[in-house]
Amino acid sequence: MELRFSHGGLAAMALALGCATAASAQDTGLRPGWSFEVAPYVWLPSVDARLRYDNLRSPLPGSAEVKADSDDYFANLNFAGALAATARYDRFSVLTDVIYVSADSGSSRVDTLNILDVGRNPISSTLNAGGNSTLKTTLWTLAGGYTVASGTWGNVDLLAGFRYLGVEASTDYNLALTLVGPRGNAGPTFGGPGRLSGRENIWNGIIGVRGRINIAESGFFVPYYLDLGTGDSNVTWQTFAGIGYQSGWAGVQLGWRYMSYDQGGSSLVQDMTMSGAYLAVNFSF
Repeated sequence: MELRFSHGGLAAMALALGCATAASAQDTGLRPGWSFEVAPYVWLPSVDARLRYDNLRSPLPGSAEVKADSDDYFANLNFAGALAATARYDRFSVLTDVIYVSADSGSSRVDTLNILDVGRNPISSTLNAGGNSTLKTTLWTLAGGYTVASGTWGNVDLLAGFRYLGVEASTDYNLALTLVGPRGNAGPTFGGPGRLSGRENIWNGIIGVRGRINIAESGFFVPYYLDLGTGDSNVTWQTFAGIGYQSGWAGVQLGWRYMSYDQGGSSLVQDMTMSGAYLAVNFSF
């Protein structure tokens, strides 16, 4: 079954790490010895995803597309949290980024149905008596980095590691009709009240580049980040950039972040993108 939803703007604050992007202090290039940083932030992304369930009603095969209206998805945030850290020793660094979000949509509808894969049947929105979707997402990135260039102008780091995506999705639906499979009463049915659910763990290796560009001696800087990966996914990539200000051990930055997954096949997550503005506060010591 396929679950299709899009969301115009996450209506809740997701506390997350700054993807280890606000680097070391701005005064000179690299700080000698050990240095550490944490950067919690508020991220308000829009979400566009397509999920595929294996069965309408196990063990009978089939698929269904369920859409949650963009203005309603994630209207209710159940929980959001994150933890991030960066440890650096001279040119070497290790970064980790953990994000968890659980949210509901108060409005969902079944768009199409395919019983036993014999053909897609469109479902009128007037036949959807009600529905609710829940998506629980965990993102974890762990990577090692090496500074290939640095100076008073900023730094450039190359990185390599992995990113994990864990997804648990469910949709409670209520259709004002019942569709019967091609074998009649002997086949599967779909209709009335019910629930679709699925979960998946996705691991990908990633490589990328990150750093910051200092703006003269003003204290302002431009953070940047880009990674690209594959593994369980056909391709996944993430990027962000913004503008920030650093004064001593504390700083703040505002920017835009985008993340994409392309799966296909029989994966629960067929594709997913998350994009939106973020506001981060970073602490270096």
